[in-house]
Amino acid sequence: MIDVPRLVVAAPASGSGKTTVTTGLMAAFAERGLRVSPHKVGPDYIDPGYHALATGRPGRNLDAYMCGPERVGPLFAHGARGADLAVVEGVMGLYDGASGQGELASTAQVAKLLRAPVVLVVDASSQSRSVAALVHGFASFDPQVRIGGVILNKVGSDRHEELLRDALEEAGTPVLGALRRAEGVTTPSRHLGLVPVAERHRDATAAVAAMADTVRRGCDLEALLALARTAPPLSGVPWEPRPPVVPAAGRRPVVAVAGGAAFSFLYAEHPELLTAAGAEVVVFDPLRDERLPEGTAGLVIGGGFPEMYVGELAANGALRAEVAALAAAGAPIAAECAGLLYLARSLDGRPMCAVVPGEARMSQRLTLGYREAVAVSDSVLAAAGTRLRGHEFHRTVLEPGAGPTPAWGLRTPRARVEGFVLGGVHASYLHTHWAAAPEVAGRFVAHCAAWRDAAARESSCAG
Repeated sequence: MIDVPRLVVAAPASGSGKTTVTTGLMAAFAERGLRVSPHKVGPDYIDPGYHALATGRPGRNLDAYMCGPERVGPLFAHGARGADLAVVEGVMGLYDGASGQGELASTAQVAKLLRAPVVLVVDASSQSRSVAALVHGFASFDPQVRIGGVILNKVGSDRHEELLRDALEEAGTPVLGALRRAEGVTTPSRHLGLVPVAERHRDATAAVAAMADTVRRGCDLEALLALARTAPPLSGVPWEPRPPVVPAAGRRPVVAVAGGAAFSFLYAEHPELLTAAGAEVVVFDPLRDERLPEGTAGLVIGGGFPEMYVGELAANGALRAEVAALAAAGAPIAAECAGLLYLARSLDGRPMCAVVPGEARMSQRLTLGYREAVAVSDSVLAAAGTRLRGHEFHRTVLEPGAGPTPAWGLRTPRARVEGFVLGGVHASYLHTHWAAAPEVAGRFVAHCAAWRDAAARESSCAG
């Protein structure tokens, strides 16, 4: 049984201010001494970074498309273990989810799965009494979604606030906060959304503090906490990082995981699964470190923004050479999106690791969406025929987009193959969530242990 007070913060549409409100709420409650568990609906990597900064706990994603609706509750319980309060930030509009698949992966679906009350953040900048009709529509669209109150954002004046409150009182919806237009807290953004915390930690810390101050002054925290406590207990047990592969006895293989400003996109469960599968996870920064961690037997390079740091990555020729040598030696390497770009011959004309035979460059075209994928061939991550769900989100192109042995066959508006399997390398644009398939981590670590042992035997024989 899972009994954690919880709120889902949603909005009628993107751009309403839910990230500011959610992060501010998390920070304001944490300042009160509450242990706040932060969560984000959907595949977003950036917002959880701000959530983690606000709460001091890992930001975790709840994605019903990639992980399946049946895992939303267990993953929530895993993240919220030991918390006094959980706050879940929604994605897009409340009822928006996977394109053409009804409520799947929507904030509304997650709220129902968690049996959590919803706080609706409404951009009130261009309306007064109409706000009641808007909120009534959202509250009545799905009777199983319980909207417990509204936080008004971008309120223009005392008189404007009075009109909004009167309209919502008439509609019977509690107003739990009102934030003035001039009090809006902005965070810098660029081609794929907000600038990640890893790239602006000092400024991000100040921004989170400002969000907390705005929310603290404009919202009824006691009423919000009381609403969170109305969430009933959830049945079920917390998810555990247990890959179905027994870790090999003896010394753990070292799995180097790229981090730092250029590679900050990684779900919190991935290193947990690698550790549970028997790996020693060591984080390194390709912008600063000239050597891979001592004893590296496998490499994981997740997503991020290498295009913003292409000069620094290119200048670190010593590390690029080590990565290329590791790949040439057949070591397991798993690269997603930014990792794929780093393994390419070049990115925007600057030299990268030259592991993958492709040239990458920035593009004006945004590639975005959920994907159904099937492994085209055996690799260090998956056996041929393995089916996973993933997500693409990038403004770069790689030519060619796939090698002689692609990584995935994707079902999108048109079927296509994508990515590369080269020896021990699995490189692809596709982001996947390993909590949906723990065997991926188990298989990868098993390959790392086998490669390390084979390399040790070869070295011993050569000696």
